[in-house]
Amino acid sequence: MSFDVLLPAIIVVAVMLLVAFPIHEFAHALAAYRLGDGTARMFGRVTINPIAHFDPIGGTLFAVSVLASGGSFGFGWAKPTPVNPLNLRNGRHGEALVAAAGPLANLILAVAAAIPLRYLAANLELAEQVALLTRVLIIFVQLNIILMLFNFVPVPPLDGSKVMLALVNPRTAWQLRPILEQYGIFILFVLFFFPPNNSIGGQILRPILDAIFGFLVGR
Repeated sequence: MSFDVLLPAIIVVAVMLLVAFPIHEFAHALAAYRLGDGTARMFGRVTINPIAHFDPIGGTLFAVSVLASGGSFGFGWAKPTPVNPLNLRNGRHGEALVAAAGPLANLILAVAAAIPLRYLAANLELAEQVALLTRVLIIFVQLNIILMLFNFVPVPPLDGSKVMLALVNPRTAWQLRPILEQYGIFILFVLFFFPPNNSIGGQILRPILDAIFGFLVGR
């Protein structure tokens, strides 16, 4: 892998771990606090301080996956935000709002980074002059979209499972929750690692990623 490919990936890893991951977890924590649960605040998680949200294993896996793929893929996580659903207003709907806050924060970050990227896409000469910045922005937007889409997959322990369980009727949610929580990791493994290099989940999410990216940057 050339240095020209590796350098923007290194920069994006740093920005994701120092900015995107903390903001994702901060969004969970702030939403929970606003909805009546002070657990995250008690543990010092209503902050964008990256140290408060850093998970050594998840952060390392993210860095390795991004660098190994040259910035085209990232798999990892921050320290999960502690939330007590019993304290939240609106029951499971409140829990869904807290869960959705994190992925939506990633979407907001993608939109924010896409604004200068859209300008550069319309000024190719300038984009070539700041090629490193252009590549960093492209990777940053793509990774934030990936994290949003992946986290919205309705399988535990991902945020999308709580959103999905709030949308179905209470009886269905009661029936589905224990099954999904028991087999969630296995389901995710099958979805995103089988078949190798062309997973079922990847085939589903890739067109959505491309469509959102194209919409944001004007391609």
